[in-house]
Amino acid sequence: MAQRYVRVKTPPGQLYYGLLHLDRQVQILDAPPWLGGQLTEQFLNPDEFAILAPCAPSKIVAIGKNYAKHAAEMGTPVPEEPLIFMKPPTAVIATGHAIEYPPQSQRIDYEGELALVIGDRCFNCTPEQARSKIWGYTIAIDVTARDLQQRDNQWVRAKGFDTFCPLGPWIVRELSAGAMLQTFLNQQKDPVQCASIDTMVVSPDQLVSYISRVMTLLPGDVVLTGTPEGVGPLQVGDVIRVEVEGIGSLESSVIARPEPEADPSSSEDAIAP
Repeated sequence: MAQRYVRVKTPPGQLYYGLLHLDRQVQILDAPPWLGGQLTEQFLNPDEFAILAPCAPSKIVAIGKNYAKHAAEMGTPVPEEPLIFMKPPTAVIATGHAIEYPPQSQRIDYEGELALVIGDRCFNCTPEQARSKIWGYTIAIDVTARDLQQRDNQWVRAKGFDTFCPLGPWIVRELSAGAMLQTFLNQQKDPVQCASIDTMVVSPDQLVSYISRVMTLLPGDVVLTGTPEGVGPLQVGDVIRVEVEGIGSLESSVIARPEPEADPSSSEDAIAP
């Protein structure tokens, strides 16, 4: 089994990067692994940490319509160049955390994806150079408010709600070029999405190179490589799970976004200063 690099939080609130062992203990690193972090002699037992998203990116750059069959199901051709958009870091949640269905939307969709984690500053790179900038691989769900995407002239709102980027559960350094990506809805036996990652239109190396000619990618940044065909709607109460062969599985449930808490200062009974 490939080594699994995690980011965890202890009950007192301390954050660590570490290596997850088969017995579920985490061996602590003294820095993020892509910044040269080394293993220490400190271990955390399974009841001493919660798994977070495996990195804290400064930005998430995503690719639209990078599988031909997905472009077809959306009724559009494959773009002549990679179609890039961004999701804010505040959209990231860890495996097991809930996707919040926002009241502004009447339809949110799942999109299971392979995610790349950048390990070194990447600017104006060739595909060959970009290959060495990809530190590892994890899983993402690009949650999309489909009705808002169709209504707006850009995708920021549709893609950018808090909780709209489940990420994890950990990072692996190597991945088979033909690894299978599968998405399962509500524990059903048959996947709603199933494709080999080598059927991407544009490869990970080329994607990172292309993005680096637009903006600088920094260590810990994340690139979402696109989703295969089979996207569909989510409802409150659903459970969505994405598996990538050689990595593991990422799972989230769907809940209604909580109502905002009332501001006591706005109450008629509030005492004026």
